[in-house]
This record gives sequence, C-alpha cells and structure tokens, in this order.
Amino acid sequence: MLEQFLELIDGISFAPVQLSLELAAVTTCVLLVIGLPLSWWLARGESRWCPAVNAIVTLPLVLPPSVLGFYILVALGPHGPLGMLTEALGLGVLNFSFSGLVIGSVVYSMPFMVQPLVTAFEGIGPRPMEVAATLRCRPFDAFIHVVMPLARAGIVTGILMTFAHTIGEFGVVLMIGGNIPDQTQVVSTEIYTHVEAMEYEKAHVLAGGMLIFSFIVLMSLNVLNKRAAR
Repeated sequence: MLEQFLELIDGISFAPVQLSLELAAVTTCVLLVIGLPLSWWLARGESRWCPAVNAIVTLPLVLPPSVLGFYILVALGPHGPLGMLTEALGLGVLNFSFSGLVIGSVVYSMPFMVQPLVTAFEGIGPRPMEVAATLRCRPFDAFIHVVMPLARAGIVTGILMTFAHTIGEFGVVLMIGGNIPDQTQVVSTEIYTHVEAMEYEKAHVLAGGMLIFSFIVLMSLNVLNKRAAR
C-alpha cells in the first residue's frame, strides 16, 4: 500500500503546487499594501463615495467567477484599457501569463482582505487616533503604532483568508491564464486536468491536500478569534 502511494506521488507533478503558493504569496502581499489604506478609508466612512467603492470591492463575492474572469480577460486584452497600457509600457499583453494571474487574483480576492480589515478598524473606533493626536503623534505614526497593533487579529484573518482563497481559485485563473503547464497551471486547474483524463487517484492526492490545507486555515482562524475575544 505504501509503495503504491509512493509510486503515485512520484507520478504527480508538483509544479502547480509551487505556482499556486507563489501566486497566493504575491497576491496576499499586494492586497495587504492596497487593503490597509483602502480599508481604513472605508471604515472611517467620511466620503460619499464609500458605499459605491465598498460595493465594487465586494462585487467578486456575488459575481460568478467566469463573469469576473471574462471582464478581466477583456480588460487585459490588446484592445482593453489595461492591455493598451501594458503594451504602451512595453510589457505586452498579460493574458495567459503569471502577471495576468496576479492581477485577476488581486481583484477576485480583494474582499477577503478588505472586509476583515474594515471590521477590525470599525471595532477600534476613532478614540485611539484622537488620543494619539492629543499627544502630538502624526496620523501615519499613530496608524502604524496604535491602530495596526489593535487590529492585529483582523489583519491576520485577512492575510490567511486571502492566501487560502487564492490557493483555491479556479474559474478566474482558468479564464485569464488558461491551463499552461509550468506557466499558469495551478493546483485547481491541475485537479481538473486529472479528472478530465480519468486520473482520479492523482486528483485525490491534490484534492486531499487542498482539503487538509483549508481545514488547517479555518481551524487556525477559529483559534485566533477565540484568543482575540478573550
């Protein structure tokens, strides 16, 4: 039994696993940089544009991945606004490339970063910043040294949810990147390839790994939330 399992493992390419981890890591880092100021702005809600921007950010939660992927594909195409921009910059068209996957993943996973941050910032309220201002602390320094430590649980939740969600993407990455081995083939599309080829044993190994990974992430979030509640 063990020998059969080892033979099965030996016959599976783990390049999609590595690509998925790289995509998730890059997407999480980009969204953390974008999400922190955006979430702080949304949490304060001082602009009339906040409801509209919040709706745009959360749109990927209700849109079918194929619809979202289609519009990103068009936008990144040679006649799309982003495609014309990247071509003008000498970067070429980013469809069916790792860079295109990053752009699609950033859009698709944005609510999983922004929503936990907004909730955390709203829970803090304006009082800590007001106290910091009375101590002549600059707003940026107060945000870094006061707000972010208080919102640590929300930040960690956003990072974990974004990373896990990006790992599990299928529809959007398939629309934007296709299923090119060693270039845009991630775990989810590799599982689909094995199923199409009736290679259920190989699909079981990758799908089982995804199941265990997802369980660990959710269990970690539950533990984190219980500790934060104390």
